[in-house]
Amino acid sequence: MKKYFAVAVLIGLIFWGFYSVQKPNTPTNTISSSSKLTVGIDEGNLAPDFELKTLDGNSIRLSSLKGKKVILNFWATWCPPCRSEMPDIEKFYVDQKDKGLEVLAVNLTNAEKNRADVAPFLKSFGITFPVVLDEKGSIGELYDVYSIPASFIIDTQGVIQKKLVGPMTYDSMKAMVGAIK
Repeated sequence: MKKYFAVAVLIGLIFWGFYSVQKPNTPTNTISSSSKLTVGIDEGNLAPDFELKTLDGNSIRLSSLKGKKVILNFWATWCPPCRSEMPDIEKFYVDQKDKGLEVLAVNLTNAEKNRADVAPFLKSFGITFPVVLDEKGSIGELYDVYSIPASFIIDTQGVIQKKLVGPMTYDSMKAMVGAIK
């Protein structure tokens, strides 16, 4: 009798698990509007929100940048392609920041040999755009970043318009950002 009961419970759990996986999107992963957007990292999805601290301890939340075009860039100091794109990102930021553009650079601090390398790196490149520290690697993981540099071009509504793995140039940023609303 106990064997039949255990089998019945197991079958019930399987159906419950199947039902849970098959449920439609819930309000926790969609945004209410005339057209529902799924939160995710694919082009056309609402960018997942997060909050991280800067080197000086201030917090920045991605959703606070809504209304601006955003280049969300993941990088590390030891990464040669990251180093090569930094001057172009800085120049593009300076040229476009008064036109509704924000750059939010996420340093994958958990992948750094030494957290203390970040500040001198930023100073050596004259970086003026906001840089936040992903000390646990959770945001890099959330955005499925396994190769750097990786960038997400996000429109004024918070929707990912372009994903790019590899270094950006001034001209590529101009073309990608110029193509979004």
